[in-house]
Amino acid sequence: MAPIQTASRRRSRPRADAPPQHEAEGAPPQADSGAINPPPQPARPATRRRSSPGNSGDLTVDTLPAPRTRSRSQAASRKKITPQPSAAYDDAKPTVAPRRPRIPVTGAPTDVPAPFAHNAEYEFARILDFYGIAWQYEPRSFPLRWERGHVNEAFTPDFYLPDLDLFVELTTLKSGLTAEKNRKMRQLQELYPDTNIIMLKKRDYLRLLTKYGYGAISPSQVPDIDRVLIPAVKLQERVVELGEKISEDYADKEPVLVGVLKGVMCFASDLMRQISLPTSIDFMSVSSYEGNGHAAVRILKDLELNIKGRDVLLVEDIVDTGMTLNHVIEYLQTKKPASVKVCTLLNKEARRLVNVPIDYVGFEIQDEFVVGYGLDFHERFRNLPFIGTLKHDLLP
Repeated sequence: MAPIQTASRRRSRPRADAPPQHEAEGAPPQADSGAINPPPQPARPATRRRSSPGNSGDLTVDTLPAPRTRSRSQAASRKKITPQPSAAYDDAKPTVAPRRPRIPVTGAPTDVPAPFAHNAEYEFARILDFYGIAWQYEPRSFPLRWERGHVNEAFTPDFYLPDLDLFVELTTLKSGLTAEKNRKMRQLQELYPDTNIIMLKKRDYLRLLTKYGYGAISPSQVPDIDRVLIPAVKLQERVVELGEKISEDYADKEPVLVGVLKGVMCFASDLMRQISLPTSIDFMSVSSYEGNGHAAVRILKDLELNIKGRDVLLVEDIVDTGMTLNHVIEYLQTKKPASVKVCTLLNKEARRLVNVPIDYVGFEIQDEFVVGYGLDFHERFRNLPFIGTLKHDLLP
């Protein structure tokens, strides 16, 4: 018996004049002439490796800019050389992405819109928008390794926060990608020691905001706040400026600070600590009401200090119509002080009905209902470290 021949890897093409063979349904297959041919395999489509969305901050390139589809094995097989950051970075300019329009904080994200590569990036951008923190997405690439005068490996942080001069790289739950990013972070800090960069997990977002003075709000308060109008950092910066100005204007004097409860308590206490003069402080409590066909003010708590002949600085949290403030100033004038000036944290000029003089203004705001930093809505939100706007559907 003739030996069985093994099939060759190369299949012969059928002759053009060979008649087609038809098999009846259910008929056994016809035997071949001793050769065992493997069944035909479908053509294997060409594939290209893509970078993982969770590793969007990593970039392996031959030159800047370069496609993101380069195989890691090809990059690893190249000979490594000692990086020369100063010379190579001058020849290869970092890629700078244009600043994108900021995403409004409305509703929970259901997908990942452009330009973000991962849902965590989109969520982080929404948090930054809520707190009023300016951000840029992937604005710069840092070369990490060079070969033959070209950048062979670079690292692109996810976000840059200009107000904090801080680069932020977000991580995923994949330990392999996190380890690789940690390696690149260490190398970046060695090559660019003046660059301020951190890597965050999702649970670290609020810790970052608290660290830089933006504070965090409780889950029960989040749905009621539309956005942060004035972050805590800007509030404190402005209070320092007001304190320096007041100290300069009242040099060689001992002013009396008069606050109108309750909304002014946070502002008054912070302002007093920024005035570098001997000062006294007292509080009033007033209530506006309609009487005899016109608005009036009832004094619920009067001053305990004698302000006769003293320089009085009336401290307000917000001035809108000016009617209550005008009545308070007239009342203080009856006590014969040496002078009365007004310092307000917020000035809402759009609602002004009475032209009252305001000597010191923290922030000009539009006609919006604001809460936080002492301001309340039904005794809520006073403890927020920032000034935020309340959603309109909560208002009467």
